[in-house]
Parts: sequence; C-alpha cells; structure tokens
Amino acid sequence: MKKLKLIIKREFIAKVKNRSFIIMTFLSPFLMVGMGALVFFLTKKNDEKVKKIVFVDESGVFSDGVFKDSKTVQFEDYTKLGIEETKKKVEKGNYYGAIYIPKKDSLETIAKSIEFYSKDSPSLTVMGNIEGKVESKLKNLKLTSFGIDLDKIKKSRISADIKMFNFSGEKSSKAKNVASIIAGGAAGYLLFMFVLIYGTSVMRSVIEEKTSRIIEVIVSSVKPFQLMLGKIIGNASAGLLQFFIWGIIIFVLSLLLPMILGINISDMQSAQVSAEQMEAIKQAADMSKFEKIIQGVLDLPLLKMFVLFIFYFFGGYMLYSSLFAAIGAAVDSETDSQQFMTPIMLPLILGVYVGFFTVINDPHGPISVIFSYIPFTSPIVMLMRIPFGVAWWEILVSLLILILTFMSAVWIAAKIYRVGILMYGKKANYKDLWKWIRYSS
Repeated sequence: MKKLKLIIKREFIAKVKNRSFIIMTFLSPFLMVGMGALVFFLTKKNDEKVKKIVFVDESGVFSDGVFKDSKTVQFEDYTKLGIEETKKKVEKGNYYGAIYIPKKDSLETIAKSIEFYSKDSPSLTVMGNIEGKVESKLKNLKLTSFGIDLDKIKKSRISADIKMFNFSGEKSSKAKNVASIIAGGAAGYLLFMFVLIYGTSVMRSVIEEKTSRIIEVIVSSVKPFQLMLGKIIGNASAGLLQFFIWGIIIFVLSLLLPMILGINISDMQSAQVSAEQMEAIKQAADMSKFEKIIQGVLDLPLLKMFVLFIFYFFGGYMLYSSLFAAIGAAVDSETDSQQFMTPIMLPLILGVYVGFFTVINDPHGPISVIFSYIPFTSPIVMLMRIPFGVAWWEILVSLLILILTFMSAVWIAAKIYRVGILMYGKKANYKDLWKWIRYSS
C-alpha cells in the first residue's frame, strides 16, 4: 500500500508539473469563455444588420400587411414595379432578396408558385419565417372560404397540461423530464470526455516510460500491478483537479465578463439563436416554461444523482483506464496502439449513442435497461437513466456487474502489462495478448 501511494503521488506530481498541463489548465477556460463571447459578438452583429426584402404580389393576397417588419427583416412592396424590374434592382442594390407571388386561380396553386430571388443562398431561418407567414395567411383564407369564423377558432383553442404521477403518488412533469434529459446527458457526456482524455493519457504515459526504458528501473522495486493501478489513480486525480479548476475559473469569468463588457445576461443566453428564431419561440411557447425546467432540475434527486455519478464515474474510468494501460504496455508507439483502440472505443461510443437516442425517448425500455447492465456501457447509459427514476435493485445489480468486470479487467490488464512493459521491438497482436494473459508467473 505504501508503494502504491508513492506511485500515485509520483504520477500526480509529474502530471500537474507538466508545462502543457499547467498552460491548458488555466488557458482552456479563457479559450472556452472567449469562444462563447466571440460567438455572442458575431451573432449580435449579424442580428443588428437589417435584411431588406422586397415582394411583388400579383395575386393581391398578401397586400394587407402580411409581411410585417421585424428587428432584423424589413419588407418593401414593389408590386407596381413588376418582377423583372424588381429583380434587376435587387441584384444591383443592397437587398437581401425578392419574393414573387404570381396571380393564380386557387390558393393551392399560389402556395406552390411563390418564388424567392437572392444573390446568395438565403438563410433557412429567414425562409422558414417567410413560409410561415405565407402558410398562415393562405390557411386563414381557406378557412374563411369554407365559411368558418376565424375568431371562433382562436377562442376555441385550449392548451392542456396533463399532470403526471406514478402509482406511489410521486408527481412528475414534462419540465422534469426535460430537466432529466439535460442532467443525464451532461453526466454521460462528461464521463465520455473524461475517459477519452485521461484514459488515453494513461496509455501515453506508459508508452513514454516504456520507450525511455525508465520502466525497467521502476518494476525492479514495485509490482507491475501496483505500477499500473498507481498510474490510473494518479492521472485520474490530476484530471479531477484540472476539471475542478476549470469549473471555478469558468464560474468566475461568467460573472465578471458580462460586467466588464457590459453584456446583458439575457442577451447572452439568447445569442445562440437569431431574432427570427426567438420570435418564433415566443409565439410557439410560453417563456415561463424555462422557469418550469429550472424547477424541474431542483425537483430531481440531486443528492442521489451526485453520489451515483461518483460511483459510475470512477467505475467507468477505472475499467477503461486499465485497458488503456494494457494497450500502452503492449505497444512501442502511439501509432501501433490504433489496432487495439477500436474494440475499446466502440462500446464507449455505443453507450453515448444508446444514451442520447434511446434513453431519452424510452428510459425504461428493454434496450435502455439491457445496456445499463452491460458494464462497458452502463456508466453512461445508467447515469442517463437515473434522473428518470430507476429502482435501487437495478442500480445495485448494475454496479455489482460493473465492479466485477472492473476487477476482471484489471486482472487481465495486469497480466498483459506485466509482460508487455518489458517487450521491445516487436509489434504485438491479439494472439500475443492472449498468450500473455495465459502466462503464469
């Protein structure tokens, strides 16, 4: 145990004293926040530019103010000028585009005959906004032609809010489900990134020591198993410290940057979508839904999620890192490791895929349940299922399988590691790995 602590300490200090580690630890948060500020700045500048769009309405259907100006789009009626003259003027002038609505016999024909001309490819958001205005107007005219009172239709609209309960009486909601998706997705993605970054870091560390022949001196005083485990825990500790520092710096910058640059937080939150999108969102949904989602997050079993996150986080990391360490011991360079990386990365990617495309839609379906038991995918899939409510016996079974698999993986990896770290000049294959696993000391 004393030697293991020394190895962990050595790996941790060697990692945190590395110049690139120090630079990226303090530079990365500034880069992330800076990129966010740059996106906000560019989006704001883009939204400030008013797009001038002209329209020629030969049908006379849209001449009653259907095309209304917004903060970013300004419409002008060029019907009297005609489409040919309008196209020439738009092409030479500072216009975003021109809408041409020909005169047709029916509303259906009009809907399929509208044309849009522009110098460059128009924004999908702008086109969607225009199509929405056209469809809404034509639909209302169609309903009126059927003798339907539009005012009665507006008054007849009723929004339903179905309250959800389980049979034990616990209340749920759509907002809580959205919050569960966000929390579970964040936890699964964080684990995936941590394993990817620091698992490969363990592998590179083993390869570096192996190629420099330092490993021969080290294994003369400690057991290979202790060395492997010390590397895994030491790198994980350095990684967690780096994540912790990132969190603090990003939190501080997120508070100071808006005050320094005079940025409105509400503007910052809406900077990722354009003004047209925001307008559509406001029309389609009540802004109070955001508050409901926040309340849904607070209603989640946060303590339970945090504790289980730690268990699955370390279980998944230790499982994959032991395999990465075994690969590092079996090869002489990072290039040679590619043939062994694919079988390890596939279940990790599969866990992310199942989590985001299956768990979100059906968290208690057979596929979600099965993959939450498979140890190579359970750290991600089960973390994404937990916010939706999972029975304790399922969690315990999943954890037990994960622990047993981790112990088996460490035992197998240690056998490969024990032989592989002293093998030089020969490219190992799967047949060699099988021999090393069967080799008895």
